[in-house]
Amino acid sequence: MISKIGQIMLYVNNQDEAKEFWTDKVGFSVISEEDNGQGMRWIEIAPTKEAETSIILHNKELIAKMSPELNLGAPSLMFSSKDFDKLYNDLLNKNVTVGEIVNMPSGKVFNFADNENNYYAVMETK
Repeated sequence: MISKIGQIMLYVNNQDEAKEFWTDKVGFSVISEEDNGQGMRWIEIAPTKEAETSIILHNKELIAKMSPELNLGAPSLMFSSKDFDKLYNDLLNKNVTVGEIVNMPSGKVFNFADNENNYYAVMETK
C-alpha cells in the first residue's frame, strides 16, 4: 500500500528561474541538485529539509522529448500554512501574483502564480 506522497514532478521551462522563484519568493529549500552529465538535470526542493514530500524541477523540453506521452502540465497543488497571513503578505511584498483571500467552510484559501504563470493554492491550517 502507498503510505505517503514522496515527490511531485514539476516540469518547467527554465529550471534556474523556477528554483529561484520557489526558494527566494516562496521560501523553499533546495534538498539536492543532480546532473547525470548527459543533459538530464533535476532540482529537488521542499518547504523544509525534513518535509516528507518534495518537488522535483525537471526540464520540460527534455522530458517531452524523452517521454512524449507524459502530461507535462503543472499539477494542481494545495499547500498548507500555519502562518497564512504572513505568507500572503510576504508573497505580495515579493511581487508574486496572488489572488484574494477566500473564506471556505474548511478555512481561508488564496492562490498564487509561479514564474511561469502556473497557479497553486494555499489553505490556512491551525
